[in-house]
Amino acid sequence: MKYFIKKFQIIFLSFLLLVNYACDVSVETQRPNIIYILADDLGYGEVGAFGQKVIETPNIDNLAKSGMIFTNHYSGAPVCAPARSVLLTGKHSGNTHIRANGEWSERGNVWSFKAMFEDPSLEGQRPLLDSIVTVAQVLQDNGYKTGMVGKWGLGAPMTNSIPNKKGFDFFYGYNCQRQAHTYYPTHLWKNETRDVLNNYIVTKQEGLGDLDPYNSESYSKYNQNDYAPTLMHNEALDFISRNEDSPFFLYYASPIPHLPLQAPTQWVEYYQKKFGKEIPYTGKSYYPNKTPRATYAAMISYLDEQVGELVEKLKEINQYENTLIIFTSDNGPTWVDHVDYKFFNSTGKFVNSRRTMKGSVSEGGIRVPMIASWPNKIKSGSKSNHISAFYDFFETACDVAGIKNNVETDGISFYPEMIGGIQAKHDYLYWEYPASGGLQAIRMGNWKGVKNNLFKNPSKLKLFDLLSDEKELNDVSLKNPEIVNELEQKLSEAHSTPYLKQFIIPSLEQ
Repeated sequence: MKYFIKKFQIIFLSFLLLVNYACDVSVETQRPNIIYILADDLGYGEVGAFGQKVIETPNIDNLAKSGMIFTNHYSGAPVCAPARSVLLTGKHSGNTHIRANGEWSERGNVWSFKAMFEDPSLEGQRPLLDSIVTVAQVLQDNGYKTGMVGKWGLGAPMTNSIPNKKGFDFFYGYNCQRQAHTYYPTHLWKNETRDVLNNYIVTKQEGLGDLDPYNSESYSKYNQNDYAPTLMHNEALDFISRNEDSPFFLYYASPIPHLPLQAPTQWVEYYQKKFGKEIPYTGKSYYPNKTPRATYAAMISYLDEQVGELVEKLKEINQYENTLIIFTSDNGPTWVDHVDYKFFNSTGKFVNSRRTMKGSVSEGGIRVPMIASWPNKIKSGSKSNHISAFYDFFETACDVAGIKNNVETDGISFYPEMIGGIQAKHDYLYWEYPASGGLQAIRMGNWKGVKNNLFKNPSKLKLFDLLSDEKELNDVSLKNPEIVNELEQKLSEAHSTPYLKQFIIPSLEQ
């Protein structure tokens, strides 16, 4: 009898150990997933949840209905590469390593698709320093499976600044943002290996020649076989499926709707019926297009379709309620003339002009749509006026994952805001941009300060009250000298000398 009692005790204790182990595993798998969807050149007003009336975005709008809209969220910079540098490093543009799109042209003919295809060392942009830690590295070091699809733009092949060496277990997409100037590239990158596609090189300079611009066949070479956004999207879905039993971070850096105008036929045809006959774009700076309005709208609706498929995949693997999804854009919309930003009201409540779009530190250039969705965590249909920026994501991701972050950043987690907690606020937000003549901007509460022409003849600080003047039409600096002086001091405090000489603005170093 004693033998059986003893044996039962051993079996019971073993069972308890197994249960405890299973619970530990369960706790591990319950850590929330994070998906960060970054559109490219998507304007503040180009999705339905932010007022768009022409382009249909039902899936993105559903994210907003199920989550929270951030009305005061800002990119880290007014163009692609520095915005991504700010996002991944948690450092604002006065401290981050990459501060403009400046290309690494010392290597040779970096703008030639043919030259880059023959010599991969010509691909990519200037690299991040080895010492720079990304949010992906911190999540990876703390047990997260990390994946990236889309456009990188922060380091060339054969350097230590590629996704797989900056915290991502898996990468599929464009290493080089110049390559993303076609959606039918010769290749993409799968981790550290080229994935050669069934496409051929077409230069932007070829144009239509003598071909009829109203004949669809004239554009056939600009619509080839392997459409990069589809290939990258499929890899994203596969990444989610592979990691359904592990906490994961997916950085989904879509190239859409950045030019050129290239979109799936079914969506183009849908908007052709909706918009009617158009004047073709015959090609100057980008590929020609027969129906530029329809194609631009098609690109955004296709991105919306992909967002819907990501959500369905999460539901399929029972991870939807355990996943924080953030949707935003890297900067304001393009000002290139064959995108009819006035027709689409691309900047939303801001002024539709070149001054207020991509490449500008005006509200239309840097304020971006942002939606956060997390079932049972974020209140459905909620709206936040919290002032936040890209460099807050690093701290937010660590907060969501329950990680103590030891990397110094300029950010403040907006996790409390999402779940209805007590939210800390920035003293100010800061931007500098060593292009477009040299720009500086700062937001402190409802005050917005802007300086331009920093390379040649620096302007005095222009001051705007965003509470009453979101379009930044009325400079009130003369009426508020104390505020101007305070902002000038903060502008000086925020700036640090860039490591790369290409990003130095001499007037800021005096």
